[in-house]
Amino acid sequence: MKLILKSFPEITIKSRPVRKQFLRQLSKNIRTVLRDIDPAVKVTGEWDNLELVTAIEDPALLQELYGRLRCTPGIAHFFQVLEYPLGDLDDIVLRCKQHYCELLQGRTFSVRCKRVGSHPFSSVDVERYVGSQLRQQCAAAGIDLRRPEVEVRCEVRHQRLLIEYERHQGIGGYPLGTVEQALVLMSGGFDSTVAAYQMMRRGLLTHFCFFNLGGRAHELGVKEVAHYLWKKYGSSHRVLFISVPFEEVLGDILENVDNGHMGVVLKRMMFKAAEQVADQLELDTLVTGEAISQVSSQTLTNLAVIDKATSKLVVRPLITEHKQDIISTAVEIGTAEFAENMPEYCGVISVNPKTRAKLGRVEHEEGRLDASLLQRAVQRATRVTMDKVLDELGKDVQVEEVHAALPGQVVIDIRHPDEVDEQPLELAGIEQLTVPFYAINGRFKDFDPNRQYLLYCDQGIMSKLHAHHLMHEGYANVRVYRPDTVQRPRASSHA
Repeated sequence: MKLILKSFPEITIKSRPVRKQFLRQLSKNIRTVLRDIDPAVKVTGEWDNLELVTAIEDPALLQELYGRLRCTPGIAHFFQVLEYPLGDLDDIVLRCKQHYCELLQGRTFSVRCKRVGSHPFSSVDVERYVGSQLRQQCAAAGIDLRRPEVEVRCEVRHQRLLIEYERHQGIGGYPLGTVEQALVLMSGGFDSTVAAYQMMRRGLLTHFCFFNLGGRAHELGVKEVAHYLWKKYGSSHRVLFISVPFEEVLGDILENVDNGHMGVVLKRMMFKAAEQVADQLELDTLVTGEAISQVSSQTLTNLAVIDKATSKLVVRPLITEHKQDIISTAVEIGTAEFAENMPEYCGVISVNPKTRAKLGRVEHEEGRLDASLLQRAVQRATRVTMDKVLDELGKDVQVEEVHAALPGQVVIDIRHPDEVDEQPLELAGIEQLTVPFYAINGRFKDFDPNRQYLLYCDQGIMSKLHAHHLMHEGYANVRVYRPDTVQRPRASSHA
């Protein structure tokens, strides 16, 4: 099977050397992303598109391949093609008729042709001739160039004819690895996750930096959403997740800083710590999800004061975005459900926060802080590559595993809803619930404390992490369900 991948339009207006560089990087990224499902995939490129050839025929694997391509930065859209040797105009009519004739019956249509190479006809000649013949031969309702019900698409590429079908939309942007790297300050909410996505979509390798203010559940949630973002949109490259223990710094601020200045001072301390982390990684840019006046610390005056805490370039891709637009993007990219269930430890800590903080006053307040606490937080920061972040979370976590569910126990499937739809868990005689991992911590308190609950996920890592957290919170009625091969979920009929 052959796919044509169209690159992001901005790539085509680059100089020839830059365009070649971008397409080479995109080809490399695609091969990396698809390596585990098709090690033999072939990707070749031309001016504004790449051709991908795969031997995969399994429908479920093909859907997985399409899904990964749709989320690969640099691809504007792609489609499957049927390839034929180029003949005359009547031969083009025949090929289009073979594929489109049934679709055209009783419908309006248009013909779109793109041509590359030297030929005795133009693309307009193809569109007019093929359109007139298909209208007569396929009982179409007529030709509508503005709002056709069906678009017949073909490409004449040198001595080849490509008939297009099954078009898929990509996310566009630049291929990862073609632009610089940056450090994203992650809280796991709507703003920081969307900001990270925007940077990844623009081709930047984004490392994630989380400031732990004392919540184990919050750190777990942020690692999960960061891993989700990386896995879905950036798995062609290895990036880091850095966790900075900030409880002592926060405690120092709460004890010694004027109430109205706490929010600005906390952000400045984060920037100072992030600058040191960025220096260690040789990065020049910090990224945040701040938007103008969304909260008191994000007025233009306060942002200017906060920026003076670092010499790094601070990029705010959402600076003029409305909150609802940010939420809509989070829904689109799949991080909204994480954000809705994310524990929040960095809320408004000031009763009457200053909206026009003065730099001199802020620096005076910071003078009351113990500078050694900030240095200690940076020194104690942990790093792990994103491909290992969930494994690292599960290391040394001791939770009882159950290999066979018994009547009376409740199995809770905590996988992502998409995974549940593709491979539902079917256990005869066992009560089951479906609660996504990003919601289990908040909902578990509503369950019957006298019943035994078994958490399930494919690899057992997420279920172990959440079971351990729930046990840490005082729930003794939770275990991990790791079934034998007979009880594992089977693919649904529509997969």
